[in-house]
Amino acid sequence: MSQATRMHTGETIQVGALMRNLRPARTGAAIMLFALAFATAAAAQTATPLSLPEAVKIALEKNPLRKAALADTRAAGAGVREARSALFPRITFSETATRGNDPVYVFGARLRQQRFTAGDFALNLLNRPTPVGNFATRLGGQWNLFDSFASWFNVSRARYLQQASGQQLQRTDQELVYHVVEAYYGLLLAGRQQQVAEQSMRTAQSILHRSQARYESGLAVESDLLSAQVNAASRQQQLIAANNAILLAQAQLADALGVPGNTAYAPAEALAEAKLPMAPLPELETRALQQRPDLRRLESEQAAQDKGVAAAKASFGPRLNLLAGWEADNPSFAAGGGGNNWMGGLELQVDLFEGGAKAARLARERALQDRVAAMRQSAENAARLDVRRAFYQVDASRQQVDVARAATQQAQESLRINQNRYDSGLATITDLLRVEEATRRAQTDYWEAVYRYRTSYAGLELATGALNPTSAAVTQ
Repeated sequence: MSQATRMHTGETIQVGALMRNLRPARTGAAIMLFALAFATAAAAQTATPLSLPEAVKIALEKNPLRKAALADTRAAGAGVREARSALFPRITFSETATRGNDPVYVFGARLRQQRFTAGDFALNLLNRPTPVGNFATRLGGQWNLFDSFASWFNVSRARYLQQASGQQLQRTDQELVYHVVEAYYGLLLAGRQQQVAEQSMRTAQSILHRSQARYESGLAVESDLLSAQVNAASRQQQLIAANNAILLAQAQLADALGVPGNTAYAPAEALAEAKLPMAPLPELETRALQQRPDLRRLESEQAAQDKGVAAAKASFGPRLNLLAGWEADNPSFAAGGGGNNWMGGLELQVDLFEGGAKAARLARERALQDRVAAMRQSAENAARLDVRRAFYQVDASRQQVDVARAATQQAQESLRINQNRYDSGLATITDLLRVEEATRRAQTDYWEAVYRYRTSYAGLELATGALNPTSAAVTQ
């Protein structure tokens, strides 16, 4: 029987018992509870069965945070191509149409069109020429042959940044897996808490029946019956809260998956204990420093910043450029009759003074270099602390599961004994209600301990950088 069916069956039994046994004065509250339970059961029936590995797969496909991280990797890849483009020559093409009677312009246009004659040297034509049109077609190129290796440093920097972006994508995937595990087990916990609330409601009804029978037979006072009624009303409120908690947990799981919030999923398994492998603490700390993607990202960013400093230093060096160009000048666009020319050469550039901009850039790059180094050291210290915190949480929750399991068994046996003692008149209603509350609390503590053990183990794998769709936190 699936969890959704068990939820529906349990709610039907509980609500039926409630409607048969509550007094007429509480009929309105019972009807409200029935409506809420029916809505929860209907939602459970329409929910899509989903296992934890399937949930992780959906999140890695649809979660918008993962899509954003993937877009960052594409942007970083484009940055590499942009930096590499500086190593290639630049070729430009232009078409320009001009017309005017400026003496210098007219003289140069006729000369470039190769239409200059001896008559154009007349003083009157030189001083007051007639307007001339010129259509210039230009093809030019420039290639930086040497820039003190600044372009190569920039390419290396872009590649390291691309590596950092890929490592950040891996870390985003791990964080998404953790959030899915947390939300998935949160829904399982909500289901167990609903079962505890249903069982507590049935127990409260049983106590109410006993108290009413003893009161009607004259073996108990009215205060016993009133206490039992108050206890039953309290359990009814807890069941209502548990039903709503399932709906909220389903919405939280949908958010972790990156699907619409009204999408309902029914876990394919139930919350249960598990024995998960765990290495010694020193080994886990070593793993974290070696394999955590966020630490490797900072390592790549530090290497990229080193290249940034090298590029800033290279900007002080000389630059050697190759220049070439070809131009055709015609009196009209359609017709020919003009001339063409070409030019090529080498250019050596050395900045003798530029106002201190390069020195300021080098100072900024060095400051960023120190910042990245400090951030990396801080991140490594934080990673060690994360591993220790997660390790102790797993260890504590594992021990708490053992303690809570034993306490649950003891509380159930104590409740059975006190029920018999109350029926025999050897215990008061106060004693019975106190034991009933302790039993409910023990069951709740047990399932919360199991939930903490599961999620804290996923947190440990996240802290060591080992969490992935095939890790023990997802598959076991």
